[in-house]
Amino acid sequence: MIGSLEGVLQDKTPTRVVINVAGVGYEVSIPFSTFYDLPDEGKVVLLRIHTHAREDTLQLFGFQSLDERTLFEELLRVSGIGPKLAMVILSGLAPETLQAVIRSEDAKALQAIPGVGKKTAQRIVLDLRDRIEQLFGDRAPSSITSGSSELPAAHSGPAEQVLSALENLGYPPKQAQPAVDGAVRELGEEADVEALLRYSLRSLAR
Repeated sequence: MIGSLEGVLQDKTPTRVVINVAGVGYEVSIPFSTFYDLPDEGKVVLLRIHTHAREDTLQLFGFQSLDERTLFEELLRVSGIGPKLAMVILSGLAPETLQAVIRSEDAKALQAIPGVGKKTAQRIVLDLRDRIEQLFGDRAPSSITSGSSELPAAHSGPAEQVLSALENLGYPPKQAQPAVDGAVRELGEEADVEALLRYSLRSLAR
């Protein structure tokens, strides 16, 4: 199993990166919180990796911090939650917020995330409440705060990247598009992907 990858950041979007390690490009799925803290393309990056292996597929999921990976793996312990939904949850709520939501048994906050229904939200709270206490005690998971606000060299503009990321997260276009349009109006057309993504998520959470 791959536990970590360190190499040159070859390509990045809000939901995936390609890391070049000794000439081999590893495609890794990431949550938004990890994207916020990535360096510029062409620089060295280290991600903690969860390897998801099945008979017909091998997927790599990357995280900037060990705490973030721990939360991802704890979510996988909950019945009905696979890697894709776990990534959606971590993208919808920052690690420290997710921990606080589970501690406070705020199932409604979890239901605001695409793909998380009432029963799933209740299972998350029930199954992980005590685990979060054991793992972190009074300490919140380490936050991803430093962040690079440089615009990624991608194949589409920032607004299009954010819209695609939100749709991949599970937001329908009729919700995602107005949120992105509002972010562009508020922040301006020169705003970068990170700023637009953060603003759009805040709008969708209202």
